[in-house]
Amino acid sequence: MLPDLQMNDLLRLRKPHPCGSYEWTVIRLGADIGLECKGCQHRVMLTRRELAKRLKANLTKREEKQEETNASDSHF
Repeated sequence: MLPDLQMNDLLRLRKPHPCGSYEWTVIRLGADIGLECKGCQHRVMLTRRELAKRLKANLTKREEKQEETNASDSHF
């Protein structure tokens, strides 16, 4: 399944970039996805299919779910 992404999402890929960072920011959406390394600001373009193979987690989605959970727990 191809990932559902938004601009500025923080992604964790399976293998590290040569600089040592696993985290990337989405900087372009389209047929190809533009990513920027959080460690060295190197930019790459990947097809959606290639990104789906390399993607381990979308950290932005995880943070939003935790905030929603914490918000709903604080109402009690």
